[in-house]
Amino acid sequence: MVKEIPARGTICGKCLPARYILAVLGSIGMAIIYGLKVNLSVAMVAMLNHTAIGNDNVNLSYNKNDNFAKPVEKCQPPDGDTGNYIAILEDGPFDWSGPLQGTLLSCYFWGYLISQIPGARIAEHFSAKWVMLTAVAINVFCTILTPIFTKLHYVGLIFMRVLEGIGGGVTFPAMHCMIAAWSPPNERSVMSTIIYVGTSFGTAVSILMAGFLSDHLGWESIFYVMGGLSCIWMILWIIFVQDNPSQQRFITAEEREMINGSLGQSKEDTKEGHPPTPWKQVLTSIPFWAILIAHCCSNWGWYMFLIEVPFYMKQVLALNVTSNAMASAMPYFPLLIFSIVLGKILDTLKAKEKITTTAARKISTTIASAIPMLCLLILCYIGCRHTWAVAIMTIGIISMGAMFSGFLSNHIDIAPNFAGTLVALTNTVATLPGIIVPIFVGFITKGNQTIAAWRIIFFVTIVLFVIEFVVYMIFGSGEEQPWNKKNQTNDSENTPLRSKQNNS
Repeated sequence: MVKEIPARGTICGKCLPARYILAVLGSIGMAIIYGLKVNLSVAMVAMLNHTAIGNDNVNLSYNKNDNFAKPVEKCQPPDGDTGNYIAILEDGPFDWSGPLQGTLLSCYFWGYLISQIPGARIAEHFSAKWVMLTAVAINVFCTILTPIFTKLHYVGLIFMRVLEGIGGGVTFPAMHCMIAAWSPPNERSVMSTIIYVGTSFGTAVSILMAGFLSDHLGWESIFYVMGGLSCIWMILWIIFVQDNPSQQRFITAEEREMINGSLGQSKEDTKEGHPPTPWKQVLTSIPFWAILIAHCCSNWGWYMFLIEVPFYMKQVLALNVTSNAMASAMPYFPLLIFSIVLGKILDTLKAKEKITTTAARKISTTIASAIPMLCLLILCYIGCRHTWAVAIMTIGIISMGAMFSGFLSNHIDIAPNFAGTLVALTNTVATLPGIIVPIFVGFITKGNQTIAAWRIIFFVTIVLFVIEFVVYMIFGSGEEQPWNKKNQTNDSENTPLRSKQNNS
């Protein structure tokens, strides 16, 4: 049972409603989680002893006139002369093999895989706010301890990364619960996008910071600086965020009534507990399976860009650490703008009844699958044209930002009562690509860090994008499913039961 807290108005007046304070802080929280997850991808380039590994001091033959018809195996740096070039990178302290590098990058997802469903149940039945705070705290402390444990043994790094994955795994379920409790239906796309675009913003900032810090202060500084700065967010989250509008004191009475009214939630509703999950109906729901398949296929492509692009830049395009970081981070800032604008456009069209929720989700998912697919196909044959290659990768990554308004928001549409559990289920299965991708890439490129090897990797990703597009276009739906309403009390049978995950 929850006691309604008196509304005292927002901390920013009417210029920033309480629900958007939640969205901004939620976005920063997701940025921290993803930033601390991806920093190892860049840091590892500076951590490795490339001479000992023996993969990088090689002769890279290049012909500037041979770009498309007969692509070279590797490229020279974009500012180099034609002829022979010896790629020399500064050596770090660790002589990890290619397969071990893949394991170190993928072990994050071991923890990520096991924590999502338990995290979702806790968020729905107890408090999504505190679940999210705990997730960030685990990642911050493990990041700060990473250099110490890594120097002891690579098993120490694995241990830290698994713990970070356990924390990171509960973030999507927790934030889905918050979105379901706070977002009016006609603002759901834009609020979801603002929150989840933080994953891209955090990725970009992390890549840039990691490249700069490793060049100027050493690889250890990446973990100390980024972990330390993230502590500020935890204080803000504790003070300014609550599980639902009824518990928030920094909100106007008008905004609280508008949110609760749009969700069909009355004061009496806040006294009820969370309904039991209809597992059979969930697992036999065709729209749910469409989300799950789209989520899995999209995550393969997303992790390919997120984790492996820095290695493609180094191995094939021969960019140094700083240039690598700049090129890898470049797409994520325009992605932020593109995805928010797209979400706002779709919400506006839905509010004007120009399109349905189903149409909005399918439009977004089409953008997020078809365009990256075409970009990878072009990348397979673009050869050593550095500028074009970076531009094509940029377009592909930006277009994937549409997924935030697509299938990734769809769980809340079909079953707002169980949004946390649904995203935990799909994201748990969709975590498998995060484990497989680094190992797969490490296997394909071991002793064969060439354009031909990366072409195989890109073609596999293209096939999965095609599967995502076809399945979601046929079976996806934005309509609330009947089983979301089955556990309503008799006196509210004709009113959709909305998210009360944090009111038990």
